[in-house]
Amino acid sequence: MRESLNVIASFINLVRRSRKQSTRQPGDHVEREPDEAVIVGRTLAPPESYLPADYLNSPEEIQAALARGVPPDKVTAYLQIRESNQLLPPESGIGPITDDPAHPFFNNGMREIGKPSTVRIAGLDSEAARNLKPWALEVVKKQNALALAGRNVEARHARCWELGVPGILEVPQPLYFIQTPDEVVMYNGWRVRHVYMNVRHSKNPPLTWYGESVGRYDGDTLIVDTVGQNDKSAVDAYRTPHTTKIHVVERYRVINGGKGLDTSFTVDDPDTFYRPWGGRRPRFLLPNRPLNDMDQICAAGNDDHFDLGLDPVPQEATPDF
Repeated sequence: MRESLNVIASFINLVRRSRKQSTRQPGDHVEREPDEAVIVGRTLAPPESYLPADYLNSPEEIQAALARGVPPDKVTAYLQIRESNQLLPPESGIGPITDDPAHPFFNNGMREIGKPSTVRIAGLDSEAARNLKPWALEVVKKQNALALAGRNVEARHARCWELGVPGILEVPQPLYFIQTPDEVVMYNGWRVRHVYMNVRHSKNPPLTWYGESVGRYDGDTLIVDTVGQNDKSAVDAYRTPHTTKIHVVERYRVINGGKGLDTSFTVDDPDTFYRPWGGRRPRFLLPNRPLNDMDQICAAGNDDHFDLGLDPVPQEATPDF
């Protein structure tokens, strides 16, 4: 018997069940699920139950929060709210693109600490930015210019886009796990991913929004390996691009007696980044949250009605499954 992840609660529920070796082969498995961004309350779990100590108590993170104008008595709440849709740095090595210190990003949840929300402007004087190949850096610069001009400021997860991996990890909606011996299904903000267990990747997987994901357990850690993504998504809400060579490895581990989920990932794409980089996106448990309490169609009505220069929501003439 081994601890594993299962639907019933979101963001995580801890159950015990046996798993047998799978013989299933991966195939076409990407569904286009609608979504709508919803800010989830951040007062449901103490941050120390799921946030890594090196982030929550980091002198660098605390000083960065103060530099962004966060009141000293609100720093912990700020860090807790920020992680709801901002990738955290890894324990070591190159991390994800983050906000420009001159233009700090405050998501909608920052209203809880008295800060109005702002748009995302990527910081370009960082190790993460210097890790971008010239063409990718130009893409991020172009998006920065649009955002500074008040154009195309909506995050794609707020506009019903499929987000790819690791971009989907930034979504603030609850994450559910449905586990069988053959596969793990992740349901996150009306988006669905299928992870096929204990099998090898296909020789030439078709290029899709979430690629082909295969998984295995290493002790109490679920390891998910993803290849075969198309190049229509971005790796984050700053529109950092990638190519079809992107290779992502995620690690999920239940911590603190089931109260938290430690999630980390690494990204390798030699045509976009000089070196591999990584990040984290921890989550906390919401016991017995219904799966369908916010089930509604998102894609309808998300056109650029007010001429804000928004990326048009992708349309498909034929299904890819």
